[in-house]
Amino acid sequence: MTTAMDEPQITEELIAAHGLKPDEYAEILRLLNRAPTFTELGIFSAMWNEHCSYKSSKKWLRTLPTEGPQVICGPGENAGVVDIGDGQAVIFKMESHNHPSYIEPYQGAATGVGGILRDVFTMGARPIAAMNSLSFGEVAHPKTRQLVHGVVEGVGGYGNCFGVPTVGGEVRFHAAYNGNCLVNAFAAGLADADKIFYSAASGVGLPVVYLGAKTGRDGVGGATMASAEFDEGIEEKRPTVQVGDPFTEKRLMEACLELMASGAVVSIQDMGAAGLTCSAVEMGDKGDLGVRLDLDRVPCREQRMTAYEMMLSESQERMLMVLRPEKEAQAKAIFDKWDLDFAIVGETIDEDRFLIMHNGAVKADLPLKALSGNAPEYDRPWVETPPAPAMDEVPGVDPVDALRALIGSPNYASKHWVYEQYDTQVMANTIRRPGIGAGVVRVHGTDKALAFTSDVTPRYVRANPVEGGKQAVAEAFRNLCAVGARPLATTDNMNFGNPEKPEIMGQFVGAIQGIGAACIALDMPIVSGNVSLYNETDGDPILPTPTIGAVGLLDHIDELIGGLPEDGHLALLVGETTGHLGQSALLYEVFNRQDGDAPHVDLAAERRHGEFIRANRALIAATSDLSDGGLALAAFEMAQAAGIGVQLDADDTPTLFGEDQARYLIAAPFDAAEALMVAAGQAGVPMATVGRFGGDQVSFGGQSAPLGELAALYRGAFAAALG
Repeated sequence: MTTAMDEPQITEELIAAHGLKPDEYAEILRLLNRAPTFTELGIFSAMWNEHCSYKSSKKWLRTLPTEGPQVICGPGENAGVVDIGDGQAVIFKMESHNHPSYIEPYQGAATGVGGILRDVFTMGARPIAAMNSLSFGEVAHPKTRQLVHGVVEGVGGYGNCFGVPTVGGEVRFHAAYNGNCLVNAFAAGLADADKIFYSAASGVGLPVVYLGAKTGRDGVGGATMASAEFDEGIEEKRPTVQVGDPFTEKRLMEACLELMASGAVVSIQDMGAAGLTCSAVEMGDKGDLGVRLDLDRVPCREQRMTAYEMMLSESQERMLMVLRPEKEAQAKAIFDKWDLDFAIVGETIDEDRFLIMHNGAVKADLPLKALSGNAPEYDRPWVETPPAPAMDEVPGVDPVDALRALIGSPNYASKHWVYEQYDTQVMANTIRRPGIGAGVVRVHGTDKALAFTSDVTPRYVRANPVEGGKQAVAEAFRNLCAVGARPLATTDNMNFGNPEKPEIMGQFVGAIQGIGAACIALDMPIVSGNVSLYNETDGDPILPTPTIGAVGLLDHIDELIGGLPEDGHLALLVGETTGHLGQSALLYEVFNRQDGDAPHVDLAAERRHGEFIRANRALIAATSDLSDGGLALAAFEMAQAAGIGVQLDADDTPTLFGEDQARYLIAAPFDAAEALMVAAGQAGVPMATVGRFGGDQVSFGGQSAPLGELAALYRGAFAAALG
């Protein structure tokens, strides 16, 4: 029976509370030729918000390169699929859980991990690796410590219990994230290339099946909340954050993979943002079918749930499937065995219709295509980010003191406090753990391995979105090449402020242009991704943060460049050094300045130098790409990882701390170094000897400090700053 509470009056205030603009509501009235019911309003709100419809970004996302001989499935599915040979594929994606993690750090981060894992195993892949990219406000901000502790515990709590190794990621701090942290979660899985499962429904009159955990009221309105700025009413949004259960998700994965192997699955979709609404609409839209749902059959864990609540709940660990009818008994037996709900809640229909029944009444009757394929699409006004003004001169500084400032900052100190809370070795295939460079995981049962990295330098993107976008992809490319992996493809997580502000939209457009150019030049197509907009609090936007997750392949584990410098190894620098200090780590950490332009990215040089590293891997004992902190920070990180000192010949600040791109630092014994110099000359790759590894001191141009003292600072600074 319908109650007044089920169907409140549709008012301007209610429409605005659902994130719909007046012109969008007018379009709903035109499509329906009537006023929507309350449940229908909620469905439109969920499907037409930024988080689900990409209405501000679709125009520009279409310009990204998404194809290549290695790509089996690009954007549009739950995750991207890339061929790794021998009939196998890697399935991966990165996605944000920013707003929920700021409101409720533990559950926000935990359910972000849970959601990205479901995106991967929904396609028939067993997850083998996870990463995360975390951005927090300045350390002194009163919320930062709570956020860091909650988010890290949430990521570890879910991933560790589920049983997937966390092999990489990044953590940064900046005042621009004071009111809006970023939690970007990445997952990758393995599957047979001919056994990938997709979300498009097919066949009329087939059962639509609800799988997994029961539906509750947690997360109702979560997708709409994720598409709005924060203000002083933030605490009121706490009920929109989901609650996760990693043990249920583990059982759900095993049940789904067993179900897929049985041949019962026609199509399958995880229930993420907007829950039952989004999963049903996407399956129907991609298959050109309608969907009828009977909510009386939905397994609920709370009493008297309304149609509105059931359709918009974002309770975790749930899936929606179109089933082969003759396999129903077999499918139900599998889910009974794993102690999970299995309920036929509807059917596919041969018309463009999304029909929702509850308590014998029609709660929604909508044109399905209008919810998904025909959602609003905007060409937002944008202005190009103005060129950065000329940078003031950077004073000279004692190079060892400058290094102390960098490694004593939570931005560049060791992050072992973070990653040691994650299980990095579960499944026993991790070859290279977090700490320096890309993570590497063995492809079980083969000689192959996959490398994973996550990269972006937001200060660069704010100063110069095009070069900053290029640099994010280029740094990911370098991190993969530095472990000997051939870069395959990328996923992007585009975190920006309010796209209705032309300067913010301009940052987005510029970053997309830079990312696209780099992906083409470096043969790393975008195969999946996520856009997170409206990351602002009281009108203050975050730094533009287009995170790039990238995957590379080692055809044989023996190709791994995974060693450490040894006493007597020469330090060789690949690439040109002009001493670019604009927007550098040195400028920010030592001088509290954020001026100058981002470094220029020469994509041809990036490709040439990366290919040189991979081609000459047999001569290289250890290598690291140069990024934040330049030569000085890279040399120190390599030295402290090996527990030996390093001496660099340079003594000037630009050479030591400049952040010119397309550069690597190599450690090699004398004979191998000679051979590398010859090979570099033949390949047209700039290379120079810049010092040597050995002893127990870190020496830059005659200034020295004991490695032990600096290593203790490096390993203790993060925990000291964050308690």
